[in-house]
Amino acid sequence: MTNKTPTFKQLLKNPVHLLAFGFGSGLAKKGPGTAGTLMAVPIYYGLFQMGENVYLTSLVIISFVGIWICGKTADDIGVHDHGGIVWDEIAGFLLTMLWVSFSWLNVLLGFIYFRVFDILKPWPINLLDRHVKGGFGIMVDDILAGLMAALCLYLTNQFIL
Repeated sequence: MTNKTPTFKQLLKNPVHLLAFGFGSGLAKKGPGTAGTLMAVPIYYGLFQMGENVYLTSLVIISFVGIWICGKTADDIGVHDHGGIVWDEIAGFLLTMLWVSFSWLNVLLGFIYFRVFDILKPWPINLLDRHVKGGFGIMVDDILAGLMAALCLYLTNQFIL
Protein backbone atom coordinates (compact mmCIF):
# COMPACT_ATOMS: atom_id res chain seq x y z
CA MET A 1 0.00 0.00 0.00
CA THR A 2 1.78 3.15 -1.12
CA ASN A 3 0.70 6.76 -0.76
CA LYS A 4 -3.06 6.20 -0.60
CA THR A 5 -5.78 5.85 1.95
CA PRO A 6 -6.50 2.20 2.65
CA THR A 7 -9.97 0.74 2.40
CA PHE A 8 -11.68 -0.83 5.40
CA LYS A 9 -11.14 -4.23 3.79
CA GLN A 10 -7.40 -3.51 3.61
CA LEU A 11 -7.40 -2.37 7.26
CA LEU A 12 -8.95 -5.67 8.30
CA LYS A 13 -6.00 -7.48 6.73
CA ASN A 14 -3.43 -5.51 8.72
CA PRO A 15 -4.04 -5.19 12.48
CA VAL A 16 -1.43 -2.43 12.84
CA HIS A 17 -3.16 -0.28 10.24
CA LEU A 18 -6.57 -1.12 11.73
CA LEU A 19 -5.39 0.23 15.09
CA ALA A 20 -3.70 3.29 13.56
CA PHE A 21 -6.92 4.14 11.72
CA GLY A 22 -8.91 3.83 14.94
CA PHE A 23 -10.71 0.60 14.00
CA GLY A 24 -11.82 2.30 10.79
CA SER A 25 -12.96 5.62 12.28
CA GLY A 26 -10.06 7.39 10.56
CA LEU A 27 -11.61 6.55 7.20
CA ALA A 28 -14.32 9.17 7.78
CA LYS A 29 -14.51 11.45 4.73
CA LYS A 30 -14.92 14.57 6.88
CA GLY A 31 -13.30 15.07 10.25
CA PRO A 32 -11.35 11.83 10.68
CA GLY A 33 -9.68 13.28 13.80
CA THR A 34 -13.08 13.99 15.30
CA ALA A 35 -14.26 10.50 14.33
CA GLY A 36 -11.15 9.04 15.97
CA THR A 37 -11.83 11.02 19.13
CA LEU A 38 -15.41 9.73 19.11
CA MET A 39 -14.00 6.21 18.88
CA ALA A 40 -12.01 6.98 22.03
CA VAL A 41 -15.20 7.59 24.06
CA PRO A 42 -16.28 3.92 24.40
CA ILE A 43 -12.63 2.96 24.98
CA TYR A 44 -12.49 5.55 27.76
CA TYR A 45 -15.75 4.33 29.25
CA GLY A 46 -14.58 0.70 29.27
CA LEU A 47 -11.17 1.49 30.74
CA PHE A 48 -12.65 3.82 33.36
CA GLN A 49 -14.85 0.95 34.58
CA MET A 50 -11.75 -1.18 35.22
CA GLY A 51 -10.23 1.16 37.76
CA GLU A 52 -7.46 3.71 38.01
CA ASN A 53 -4.50 1.30 37.76
CA VAL A 54 -5.82 -0.42 34.62
CA TYR A 55 -6.70 2.95 33.09
CA LEU A 56 -3.27 4.44 33.72
CA THR A 57 -1.43 1.30 32.59
CA SER A 58 -3.54 1.15 29.43
CA LEU A 59 -2.93 4.82 28.71
CA VAL A 60 0.82 4.36 28.98
CA ILE A 61 0.74 1.27 26.73
CA ILE A 62 -1.57 2.93 24.19
CA SER A 63 0.72 5.97 24.06
CA PHE A 64 4.05 4.17 23.77
CA VAL A 65 2.83 1.44 21.40
CA GLY A 66 1.15 4.20 19.40
CA ILE A 67 4.54 5.60 18.44
CA TRP A 68 5.31 2.37 16.61
CA ILE A 69 1.75 1.82 15.28
CA CYS A 70 1.52 5.33 13.82
CA GLY A 71 5.07 5.35 12.46
CA LYS A 72 4.73 1.93 10.83
CA THR A 73 1.41 2.81 9.22
CA ALA A 74 2.68 6.17 7.97
CA ASP A 75 5.72 4.46 6.44
CA ASP A 76 3.60 1.72 4.86
CA ILE A 77 1.14 4.12 3.21
CA GLY A 78 3.82 6.65 2.33
CA VAL A 79 2.22 9.66 4.06
CA HIS A 80 3.60 11.19 7.26
CA ASP A 81 0.76 11.87 9.70
CA HIS A 82 -2.00 10.91 7.27
CA GLY A 83 -5.27 12.45 8.46
CA GLY A 84 -6.79 9.00 8.85
CA ILE A 85 -4.19 7.91 11.40
CA VAL A 86 -6.16 8.61 14.57
CA TRP A 87 -4.54 6.39 17.21
CA ASP A 88 -2.93 9.60 18.46
CA GLU A 89 -6.38 11.15 18.98
CA ILE A 90 -7.44 8.12 21.00
CA ALA A 91 -4.39 8.46 23.26
CA GLY A 92 -4.83 12.23 23.53
CA PHE A 93 -8.47 11.97 24.56
CA LEU A 94 -7.72 9.26 27.12
CA LEU A 95 -5.07 11.54 28.60
CA THR A 96 -7.57 14.43 28.64
CA MET A 97 -9.89 12.39 30.86
CA LEU A 98 -7.24 11.15 33.29
CA TRP A 99 -7.69 13.52 36.24
CA VAL A 100 -11.48 13.90 36.41
CA SER A 101 -14.28 11.67 37.59
CA PHE A 102 -16.62 10.10 35.11
CA SER A 103 -19.65 12.08 34.01
CA TRP A 104 -21.13 12.59 30.58
CA LEU A 105 -20.60 16.32 31.05
CA ASN A 106 -16.88 15.70 31.59
CA VAL A 107 -16.82 13.48 28.49
CA LEU A 108 -18.44 16.25 26.43
CA LEU A 109 -16.19 18.99 27.81
CA GLY A 110 -13.09 16.81 27.48
CA PHE A 111 -14.04 16.03 23.88
CA ILE A 112 -14.48 19.72 23.08
CA TYR A 113 -11.30 20.83 24.86
CA PHE A 114 -9.23 18.13 23.19
CA ARG A 115 -10.58 18.82 19.71
CA VAL A 116 -9.97 22.57 20.12
CA PHE A 117 -6.33 22.03 21.12
CA ASP A 118 -5.81 19.35 18.47
CA ILE A 119 -7.30 21.45 15.67
CA LEU A 120 -5.92 24.90 16.58
CA LYS A 121 -2.52 23.57 17.68
CA PRO A 122 -1.46 26.54 19.82
CA TRP A 123 2.18 26.94 20.82
CA PRO A 124 4.01 24.68 21.64
CA ILE A 125 1.81 22.04 19.99
CA ASN A 126 2.30 23.65 16.56
CA LEU A 127 6.07 23.66 17.04
CA LEU A 128 6.11 19.92 17.77
CA ASP A 129 3.69 19.23 14.92
CA ARG A 130 5.98 20.96 12.41
CA HIS A 131 9.37 19.76 13.60
CA VAL A 132 9.07 16.28 15.12
CA LYS A 133 8.73 13.46 12.60
CA GLY A 134 8.04 9.75 12.60
CA GLY A 135 5.73 7.89 14.93
CA PHE A 136 6.86 10.00 17.88
CA GLY A 137 6.01 13.15 15.93
CA ILE A 138 2.55 11.83 15.09
CA MET A 139 1.86 11.05 18.75
CA VAL A 140 3.55 13.89 20.63
CA ASP A 141 1.40 16.80 19.46
CA ASP A 142 -1.78 14.94 20.44
CA ILE A 143 -0.30 13.97 23.79
CA LEU A 144 0.47 17.62 24.45
CA ALA A 145 -3.01 18.62 23.25
CA GLY A 146 -4.38 16.00 25.65
CA LEU A 147 -2.34 17.44 28.53
CA MET A 148 -3.54 20.97 27.80
CA ALA A 149 -7.14 19.79 27.49
CA ALA A 150 -6.75 17.80 30.72
CA LEU A 151 -5.59 20.92 32.54
CA CYS A 152 -8.58 22.90 31.22
CA LEU A 153 -10.99 20.12 32.16
CA TYR A 154 -9.45 19.77 35.62
CA LEU A 155 -9.67 23.52 36.22
CA THR A 156 -13.24 23.58 34.96
CA ASN A 157 -14.09 20.86 37.48
CA GLN A 158 -12.31 22.66 40.32
CA PHE A 159 -13.65 26.17 39.78
CA ILE A 160 -16.80 26.04 37.66
CA LEU A 161 -18.63 22.72 38.02
